[in-house]
Amino acid sequence: MHAHEIADIDAAHIWHPYAEPGQFTYPVDSAAGARITLHDGRVLIDAMSSWWAAIHGHSNPRLVAAAEAQIAKMSHVMFGGLTHEPAATLTKRLLDLTGGVFSQVFFSDSGSVSVEVAMKMALQYAIGLGHPERTTFLTWRSGYHGDTFATMSVCDPDGGMHSMWGDALKPQVFAPAPPVRGASAADRDAYLEQFARLITPEIAGVIVEPVVQGAGGMRFHDPELLSGLRTLCDASGIPLIADEIATGFGRTGQLFTTLDNGVVPDIMCVGKAMTGGFMTLAATLATEKIASGMQPRALMHGPTFMANPLACAVAAESVAMVAEGQWRDQVARIEAGLERGLRPLADLPGVADVRVLGAIGVVELEHDAPMRETTEAAMAEGVWIRPFGRLIYTMPPYICTDEDIAQICRGITAAVKEATK
Repeated sequence: MHAHEIADIDAAHIWHPYAEPGQFTYPVDSAAGARITLHDGRVLIDAMSSWWAAIHGHSNPRLVAAAEAQIAKMSHVMFGGLTHEPAATLTKRLLDLTGGVFSQVFFSDSGSVSVEVAMKMALQYAIGLGHPERTTFLTWRSGYHGDTFATMSVCDPDGGMHSMWGDALKPQVFAPAPPVRGASAADRDAYLEQFARLITPEIAGVIVEPVVQGAGGMRFHDPELLSGLRTLCDASGIPLIADEIATGFGRTGQLFTTLDNGVVPDIMCVGKAMTGGFMTLAATLATEKIASGMQPRALMHGPTFMANPLACAVAAESVAMVAEGQWRDQVARIEAGLERGLRPLADLPGVADVRVLGAIGVVELEHDAPMRETTEAAMAEGVWIRPFGRLIYTMPPYICTDEDIAQICRGITAAVKEATK
């Protein structure tokens, strides 16, 4: 099919995320390594890891081999009453990777659903404790947890993408946005005192994105806040849910931002990079305390494609690659390159902040960036980005070379200059 035919069908009939039908898109022909190739022949570094997932690069040979071996054997089978080796292998590798602190794993087909499942776990745990009145969740503002109805209810109700749904969502309890990374101990303590006052008898659990708040604003905060939340949850007898879908598997320079900072959440959600961006799969991990305390103990959820064998086989290989640890040096090198390339942008007019953590680089503007103009400015430098709101950012594949990171920084610089001219 010619590129113009793809574009015509797309514009006439296909919705894209958070976009009206008919908005301009760029047909992709192939993807390999850190790059995508458009139908018109342009080759772009995928500075987004295709929404933070393709950490090993596109068409990684090990992931391709795992998929080919599995698809020839069994691509799908229902998970009700049946099980299979890919699910068992992936489960064991996840439990090993997380240090044995979790005992049960629930597989779903998207990050949003993994958070829905986590919330159900917390509600069933409350019933098991004899507290059916605990039906509300506490979180902090500037968060994002997904696009399904329960997950939308714990996204920022005013500044997030789902404010239009306010009247249709269950009201939850929101603390102010956490103090940004580098806050004083006094400021963190004052914040936690304020947070503690919001834990009422109706609270079933606390849910947060640890260390990095993703699509709600790409805000960074100190891990000491997580330790404080853990203490508050323990004192109140409620679960701490960590949404590590964006941060997990090394993105921040730590394997998991909770566990690496000595905080064990009761429930943890992972996804995105779990399959290396090869296909969709997510998981919700729970401690034995949660799993044994739920009533009923059967988790009342069952996706059709739960623990899909093909996805599990690919994810098992991706998790094995993460466990090998090469990402540690890769992410540290990327962080240094992003600091060199992006930090000077802080001096430009119209730039509010520049922040880098691990393989995450963010330029926050003083006003919204024009989407198409800034995207195409970066594309002119051979870089694919997807700005949103006031943020122009990158989460590149871990396999990016120093030269790739320098090129990404040139693309972001071009986008920032376009947005602020």
